[in-house]
Amino acid sequence: MKNVFLLFSIVLLFGCGPRVFEPSEDVKNILELAGENQAELEKVIQHFIDKGEVIKEEAAYFLIGNMKEHGYAEFKLVDSIGNDVDFSVLDYADYEALLDGWDAIEDNSGKIHFELDTMIKDYQSINAEYLIQNIDLAVDAWENNPWAQHLSFDQFCEYVLPYRSSNEPIEDWRTYFIEELSWVKDSVKDPSDPIEAACYVNDYIKSWFRFDPRYYEHPTDQGLAEILNNKMGRCEDMTNLAIYAMRALAIPVMSDFTPYWANTGNNHAWNAILDKNDSIIIFMGGEANPGEYELGHKMARVYRKTFAIQKQSLAEKVAEWEKAPPYLNKNSIRNVTNEYVETKSVKVELTQGIPDSTNFAYICVFNSGKWKAISYGKPYGTKVNFSGMGMGIAYLPAFYYEEEIITAGNAFILSDSGKVEYKIPDGDKRIELKLYSTTKRITKETTDFIEEAHFNQGKEYILYYWNEKWVEAGNAIANKGPLVYANIPSNAIYWLVEKDSRKEERIFTIDEDGIQAWW
Repeated sequence: MKNVFLLFSIVLLFGCGPRVFEPSEDVKNILELAGENQAELEKVIQHFIDKGEVIKEEAAYFLIGNMKEHGYAEFKLVDSIGNDVDFSVLDYADYEALLDGWDAIEDNSGKIHFELDTMIKDYQSINAEYLIQNIDLAVDAWENNPWAQHLSFDQFCEYVLPYRSSNEPIEDWRTYFIEELSWVKDSVKDPSDPIEAACYVNDYIKSWFRFDPRYYEHPTDQGLAEILNNKMGRCEDMTNLAIYAMRALAIPVMSDFTPYWANTGNNHAWNAILDKNDSIIIFMGGEANPGEYELGHKMARVYRKTFAIQKQSLAEKVAEWEKAPPYLNKNSIRNVTNEYVETKSVKVELTQGIPDSTNFAYICVFNSGKWKAISYGKPYGTKVNFSGMGMGIAYLPAFYYEEEIITAGNAFILSDSGKVEYKIPDGDKRIELKLYSTTKRITKETTDFIEEAHFNQGKEYILYYWNEKWVEAGNAIANKGPLVYANIPSNAIYWLVEKDSRKEERIFTIDEDGIQAWW
């Protein structure tokens, strides 16, 4: 009976005479999912139908039809048996103190981690008044700001219209920044140039907001109210803040990200802007303006956050019961790696049997002590093709089984020239390694870097090599001079780790001439 009523409601809503635009099945599906909030979404559509504002009506269809996975995510910190852990990033003086505090908690409670507590879906909670205002203000900014006149409707929908950027709480940031930045329009020398307008806005953000790595361990993406109160955050907060401020003025900006750096720890997000020639120019909200920003690390894969559902995303392909690795389980991301680096597709052999109910293989980079999935491919027999991968990077084919990365094939180096060099340990040809340093991760500006780290005298260093898992090859105590490890299999990927470190040291290879290369 409920479904019959819903169908009747949709017919009444959309069946009143011929229309230029008709709602998609996605819109109708969201109305059905909305339950008690269905009336709020219908009010938005009917509002613009009654006013005869066709562009705004279509904008409403875009937002509602792509709303399925969007919402506010609340996380909690728990220990290994699921007990809540009390933890606040601002209780610590700096990032190093925070890491020490985290380690102290784990010493007492075992491993701790964040897990999703509540997901407040937009289609179940957003109200008509907010959505109508968002559309009105976005269209008004698009029509009345000269730097936005080159935008097509599709570009407007993706880079100006959305009311959120990630999983932050919904707030009225448009009204705030329209008033706060009203001076920008009178300040630009070339009113048609979105880059110049963006520079003014970003300089304003830089005057009061700063990056703080403690927010790596903040449980939620900050909304505008929290950002204004704390005036600091991580790279995700910085990109969101730039998006709020600039989209309020119809400056077409977006957020791109790499899930995991390929030659250091952590991940990174940054902004990009669509200039008046439809070229993409990167920048960092609150740090560096368009034309001033560079990405200094190896990227295996780059994705663009979108509001629209990406039908070709992994999340749209996996079965309902099949889990996908973190970051790849989003249906509102689009691969844009070839806009940043030269890429090559690689076909690899899967040397391990495919686990039951596993439909995809993954390709991983080594990041913060673990192999982490960066992209995917569909196995055909024992082979799988991974398309468009960044070069000059160490990779591992893997499966994702019971929410864990497990080895699927041999590790390899995809060289800068695009050559695949498998690293299969050769126990028949053993070598001696003389090692003079390891590496450590440091945090600078809005991301992480790797720098050479000399040995701490008296500390124990463990050498591993990769052979479907990390195999211990020997240990040595640091003194003056190099650490020497004898009788080590050649042609492997190696990892030298200080005992009891946070395992941020980088992997390396040794070529036939004995030259060490970090990856």
